[in-house]
Amino acid sequence: MTLQVVNSPFDEKQTDILNQVLPTLTDAQKNWLAGYLAASQTATQSAPSTEASPKKLKTRTATILYGSETGNCQAIAERISKQIEDLDRTVTISSMDDYKPKKLKEAEDVFIITATHGEGDPPDNAIQFHEFLHSRKAPKLDQVQFSVLSLGDESYEHFCQTGKDFDKRLEELGAKRIYPRVDCDVDYEELTEEWTTGILDYLKKESRISEKEENIKSTPAEQSIYSKSNPFTAEVLDNILLSGKGSNKETRHIEISLDGSHLQYEPGDCLAICPKNDPSLVQEIMEKLDWNPEQTIPINKQGEIRSIQEALTSIFEISRLTKGLLEKAADHFNNDSLTEFIKDPEKVKQYLDGRDLLDLLTDFPPESFDPSSIMHTLRKLPARQYSISSSYKANPDEVHLTVATVRYHTYGRDRCGVCTGEIADRVKPGDIVNVYVHKNPNFKFPLDDQTPVIMIGPGTGVAPFRGYIEEREELELKGKTWLFFGDQHFRSDFLYQVDWQNWLKNGYLNRMDVAFSRDSEQKVYVQHRMLEKAQELYEWIEEGAHIYVCGDEKHMAKDVHETLQTIISQQGELSTEAAKDYLNTLKLEKRYQRDVY
Repeated sequence: MTLQVVNSPFDEKQTDILNQVLPTLTDAQKNWLAGYLAASQTATQSAPSTEASPKKLKTRTATILYGSETGNCQAIAERISKQIEDLDRTVTISSMDDYKPKKLKEAEDVFIITATHGEGDPPDNAIQFHEFLHSRKAPKLDQVQFSVLSLGDESYEHFCQTGKDFDKRLEELGAKRIYPRVDCDVDYEELTEEWTTGILDYLKKESRISEKEENIKSTPAEQSIYSKSNPFTAEVLDNILLSGKGSNKETRHIEISLDGSHLQYEPGDCLAICPKNDPSLVQEIMEKLDWNPEQTIPINKQGEIRSIQEALTSIFEISRLTKGLLEKAADHFNNDSLTEFIKDPEKVKQYLDGRDLLDLLTDFPPESFDPSSIMHTLRKLPARQYSISSSYKANPDEVHLTVATVRYHTYGRDRCGVCTGEIADRVKPGDIVNVYVHKNPNFKFPLDDQTPVIMIGPGTGVAPFRGYIEEREELELKGKTWLFFGDQHFRSDFLYQVDWQNWLKNGYLNRMDVAFSRDSEQKVYVQHRMLEKAQELYEWIEEGAHIYVCGDEKHMAKDVHETLQTIISQQGELSTEAAKDYLNTLKLEKRYQRDVY
């Protein structure tokens, strides 16, 4: 680049100096200099006689709102917040329940990151914001720009529905979409990166920031060296069957070494295990397709290759069907019956339940199915998360899990859960598993002796409460703690009975009520015990107790929620609507937290 004297505001001497300097500058230096000169000119025009320091051009503010059930969306939001701040943007980041919805009309660039809960519902901490946005009170958002990242699970019928709701509603309110919504399945990292890159590129363009500063967008958030993309190879220390003789269940206590990992966890966090598919199922699929297990195939867009055997064992999900998988299979199988079948949504919905890839290959044999098509057909094998049932302070070099083995028989074959079956049938002490810690910021316990704590956890839902009480023992905290535990039989299913008795004796657990549903003619569950103690429960809540529920969402958690509402209504002499508002307030205050699945 050479500066010409013609039409230049510089004299010859200045031009010579500039022509010596300009060729030596990098693009980043030139951009900085341009910004500096522009800022200096602005300052000279507006400031008094004092010398002005360089200023950045005014940019639009960014607002990041997340709805998160397990913490994934929050972690993504925090990472993106740092990346946007590196672009000299002012960033507001908030969970949806902590954000005042009316402030939305003052926002400029809005980024929604949300999960979908259950059958298309918003996560607990997004419900009120979702309701406001879809109400008549929602403001016009003509000055707002937005983009939505949606996390979900394709195996659910209403995949990423909450993200779709927000995306559609923001557009209806007049907001301008600056990057298309991205819907992520359980293996969300690659698509999340794609969405992040898209919005950052837009913001850079908007802020006139050079593409040469690309390193800004790749600045990693501070986190453990071990993660989903880089799990820790851990040794299994013990694998104990907790269920006693005569139990209808198979519940296991797993101890895993974290020695050398520097991984840490808190009560309420989860350990994620990267499982492997059942070798016998992998073998049957390869035989069905007449594939050579040693043949190598691509497994992602980056061109990584693996053998067919490894891909079907460790990388792709083969034990569960989704609507999306059937649609992709129809594109690759060249099977007319399958092409016709997927046109009936109701038949597809019924077919998916309890079937796997081998069933699909048997029922709709592919005329041709090239092994390299696997990456375009199957989704990645997701990690399985389990509530940690130990205290890091008490066990700094290990982590404990409480896992119920899933076994069932459908369509003429015995089947089991991918990870629970592997743990029960193929993992022995001394074996290796790939793990990482998943933080759960929405299930956090008070660690003081002043706050009353009510814990409701039937079956393996008791796991995080074992870790919490073990932590309290380590910290020598002896406040008011009350556990409701339930299972089928006292003799065979009273998980960690000796631990609870010791903690009760030593004062680290204050009270415990149990319900064993199969030990009496009429089934008794934890919610029945709660109703029996309704007055005391309500008194604890009025004293400021924090309530924690862990376990099955569809039945137990729903029943417990309704029971809490009934207790609050009756004991507080409140209407049903007022009791609902009371519980919602507890949620907003983080005094009612759930870890349900």
